[in-house]
Amino acid sequence: MDFTLFLTFLVGLIAATLRMATPLIYATIGEVYTERAGILNLGIEGIMFLGAFAGFAVAYKANEAGFSGTYLWLGLLGAVVSGIVMSLLMGFFSVTLGVNQHVAGLGITLLSMGLSLFGFRLVFGESSVLPSIDSFGQFSLFGDLPGLGPIFNQYLLTYIAFIILVPLASWGLNHTSFGLQLRAVGENPEAADAAGVNVFRTRYLALIIGGALMAVGGAFLSLAQLGAFSPGIIAGRGWVSIALVIFANWKPVRAMWGALLFGGVAALQLRLQTTGLALPYEVFLALPYLATIIALAIAGRNAAYPGAYLKPYRRE
Repeated sequence: MDFTLFLTFLVGLIAATLRMATPLIYATIGEVYTERAGILNLGIEGIMFLGAFAGFAVAYKANEAGFSGTYLWLGLLGAVVSGIVMSLLMGFFSVTLGVNQHVAGLGITLLSMGLSLFGFRLVFGESSVLPSIDSFGQFSLFGDLPGLGPIFNQYLLTYIAFIILVPLASWGLNHTSFGLQLRAVGENPEAADAAGVNVFRTRYLALIIGGALMAVGGAFLSLAQLGAFSPGIIAGRGWVSIALVIFANWKPVRAMWGALLFGGVAALQLRLQTTGLALPYEVFLALPYLATIIALAIAGRNAAYPGAYLKPYRRE
């Protein structure tokens, strides 16, 4: 009986880990693409927040307008558009104007969060009850496997993250001409420019890809996991993703493992809170972030930063 309970606990923990890692995979790989081009996008927290709001607001209004079969996908598209717009703004500041990337990124975060909160009040008013929608459902690609069913009962966006996004991002960075150009721009933009690579276009494309993925990570929370939008929906996941990029040494597959580490500890702390341990709940809430800090401290010592990291490029 004890073994059965342990197996049930373990299966549930693995299933929850996959779900909680999903938004981090999207956001972290988006940041990997951005940073491999030499741009640190500290707007990631705000872009995820705006993606969560834009996705939910578009889906909610589309459902009201009668798009009952496609409103969630329209919401996801709205989130992607919002992420691209903010990334283009980040590109204008950091690529075109060459301003300090830390300041530009933090400005994007503040702007995105302010626009989201203002837009939420504008669209939904001051209701004491948060609006909600019927979110993406969970399903299993492999049927109802005995004992292991809950592990594979996941959202479509979770399957896409693990089965499609991670391998595709790794292949795209390492085995395509665009990936080679992006890495060259991030390492030595002068040499890349001399070889005929358009540095500005490449960096803009990296920001667009990154912003779209960050926004999808935020939209996953409002359109799949929660089916609602709230001011604390992102809860620092954007900042965690920046740490995971360093932990992953700018590699998509390692970024997935970092996301699973954070997701696993986050899922574990939720279950520990139900065990009756005599500890303040704040201790449990801090566990995933402490794990991220420890992992970053260990892996960050040998991190190989891109050669042109944080350096604006000015053509001679």
